[in-house]
Amino acid sequence: MYTGKARAYTNIALIKYWGKKDEHLILPMNNSLSLTLDAFYTETTIEFKESFTEDSFFLDGIKQDQKQTAKITAFLALVRQQYQVSLFAKVDSRNFVPTAAGLASSASGLAALAGACSAALNLELTDKELSRLARRGSGSACRSIFGGFAEWQKGNSDQTSFAEAIVSDNWEQDLAMLFVLVDDGVKDVSSRDGMKRTVETSSFYAGWLSSIDADLKTAKQAIAEKDFKALGEVTEANALRMHGTTLAANPPFTYWSPESLTVMQLVRQARQNGLPCYFTMDAGPNVKILVEKKNLAALKQFLAHHFSSEQLISANAGPGITLLPEEGSEKS
Repeated sequence: MYTGKARAYTNIALIKYWGKKDEHLILPMNNSLSLTLDAFYTETTIEFKESFTEDSFFLDGIKQDQKQTAKITAFLALVRQQYQVSLFAKVDSRNFVPTAAGLASSASGLAALAGACSAALNLELTDKELSRLARRGSGSACRSIFGGFAEWQKGNSDQTSFAEAIVSDNWEQDLAMLFVLVDDGVKDVSSRDGMKRTVETSSFYAGWLSSIDADLKTAKQAIAEKDFKALGEVTEANALRMHGTTLAANPPFTYWSPESLTVMQLVRQARQNGLPCYFTMDAGPNVKILVEKKNLAALKQFLAHHFSSEQLISANAGPGITLLPEEGSEKS
């Protein structure tokens, strides 16, 4: 029996990944840039055992059905093929993040699975190799290998598409993100389906792609210069452009809810009141607000008039993937 355990944290893209140019290899249409956070994470344990006759997948202690297990089995089949392994496995994941609610549980989940596989099979993969492997499970998972800021290089092949850390002189430690949970239910349109529909049918998609290089340049310059206003402005504008593409898809759709729009307006109001903060959203209704750590308490107090404390979850910059021995003592 071979076992391994890993913890990976969710990341939130400030410059979004939206659309694939290769569905099988999960190669994105554009580079993206993210911040890994400490509030939401996944811990995954894997056992490879000769007596297993098929793969099994448990999420939060509940055995998943064939449909839910299929994605895990496909990833494990790739691991078996790439690293000459013939054993089936039991995967036990614990999500400390609402699943499929637009809070990037697939990123932390597949990054943790990649790390657990590497540990169990003694693959000793580098961060770049882990990132490349995690990408094959879920595109954004490649960024969760790294702490702080990371950029996913779109590449043009399996070998050239991976994430890498962005040097920031630890500036991310001055930043925070406030999650406003307006809905923790399962989305009507998954990220995967939404991307595919947008790429194939949205008349706004070409405009989205043409804006990415400039947004990335602005974001990286803001990080290098520790310019919060510049980073916040490009983060918010990039998110709005991404969500704009869904409105021109066929059929059109949106991840926004009425409450999402309320949060956006409140963020604008907070800025007008002299509190610098900027919103972003992924493929779901929940809103994430980028704010300097020194202003986090004031922002929470401002929003407390509109949302319960359970709906307001704060996060700081998070670490990269961590291997967890069964005994519970951490090693990285």
